[in-house]
Amino acid sequence: MAFEVFDKRLTPLAKAPIITIQMRGIFSMNRAAYALMDSPSHVELLYDKDDQVIGIRGVDDDVPHGYEVRAQTRDKVSGPVIIAGTAFTQYYKIDTSVSRRWTPTVENGILRIDLKEPGVAIKGNRTAQASSGDEQES
Repeated sequence: MAFEVFDKRLTPLAKAPIITIQMRGIFSMNRAAYALMDSPSHVELLYDKDDQVIGIRGVDDDVPHGYEVRAQTRDKVSGPVIIAGTAFTQYYKIDTSVSRRWTPTVENGILRIDLKEPGVAIKGNRTAQASSGDEQES
């Protein structure tokens, strides 16, 4: 039997739109979520304090308060994209102590993240390594 080299680019993309607010306030979204906004080069970040909903809307690249959307990986066509939202999350005191993932909705062209929903906590390798390091010091 011969070995076959696995090429991760051959795996199908997640079909469900997903947005993660990472620790430190970086927004990461899969291509399905990005496509819901027609894949803009820049976005504006919106916040409804009363409803606790974050909105992300595509804008022209010359809008002064627009954020550039960047590829998170070398795969600039199908990989996830990121938006540097640290100042936004700090200003609105949005908890970023744990990375959390939501399935966004779209309303009037605005991608919406409902913070009243708990989201799914994401524990990555760094979190696991930090926890095991803390246990060893005790």
